[in-house]
Amino acid sequence: MNPPAQFDGLDRVALPDRPLHLAIGMFDGVHLGHRAVVEAAVQSARRSDGIAAVLTFWPHPSALFRPEHPTPLILDGATRARLLLRLGVEAVITQPFTREFAAIAAEDFLPWLGQKLPHLAAVYAGENFRFGRGRRGDVALLVAEARRLGLDLFSAPRISFDGEPISSTRIRGLLAAGEIAAANALLGYTYFAEGVVASGKRLGRTIGFPTLNLAWSPGQRPRFGVYVARVSGAKATAPLPAVANYGLRPTVEQSTEPRLETHVLGECPFDAGDAITVEWLRFLRPEMKFGNVDELRAQIARDRETATADFSLR
Repeated sequence: MNPPAQFDGLDRVALPDRPLHLAIGMFDGVHLGHRAVVEAAVQSARRSDGIAAVLTFWPHPSALFRPEHPTPLILDGATRARLLLRLGVEAVITQPFTREFAAIAAEDFLPWLGQKLPHLAAVYAGENFRFGRGRRGDVALLVAEARRLGLDLFSAPRISFDGEPISSTRIRGLLAAGEIAAANALLGYTYFAEGVVASGKRLGRTIGFPTLNLAWSPGQRPRFGVYVARVSGAKATAPLPAVANYGLRPTVEQSTEPRLETHVLGECPFDAGDAITVEWLRFLRPEMKFGNVDELRAQIARDRETATADFSLR
């Protein structure tokens, strides 16, 4: 099996001459519902000695049709592609969502796709997938067109959690509300931030709580506040327990762009220039402005105690 591949647009795809099982969707968040669609393609491809691939899009259609209010995305394109590849597909194709692409009539979508991907054998999509000019195409049209073209079509029913369908929209709302544990349950993995540790003003070190600073700001920002977290990177053999603050730091500077500051509960092997991943486990409290640094120090000490107790129960 060849290493997984990524292609920037359908015109650049180069895949072996084997039956292609294609999962189609935006897949923002790569949540449990998305995984059901993609894993169906992977399993079917393996049974038929075919190839499983994902067709996704960038940017989100809202950036084209509502540029003043685009949908805030849970994941950037590179992270989304990486998570999709982990599901076992052999390729991720990211099709630019342009006006020309959006203008393809719904009835012409599958024939057009077949021209671009001559070994297309089966298509997989969620039951709420919409496509084509004016979003007129739905799964019923996909089924009819697939039958006419001799393609197999798999429509994955939506997965529910706590009585409601799992969706990217629902997860965005949970992140904005700070309901990180619920968001993790719907994602099927622990929400995370990653980046390279930047040099800060070292205020945390001067008050006894050194932090790892990431200038990290996703499309869909989680609620500003303090979280129980875990930190991993090449310098640690296992994820390290931590407490993290995400926000504008109103007590010390009131910055205009949020920053993620993570304090490791114990010896910290990481420093500026190290690539780290911060996993978000539980929301502790909202970000607050304190009257002075001493009040801030006292609250951070309480946050540290709470997070330490949290890990002792895990």
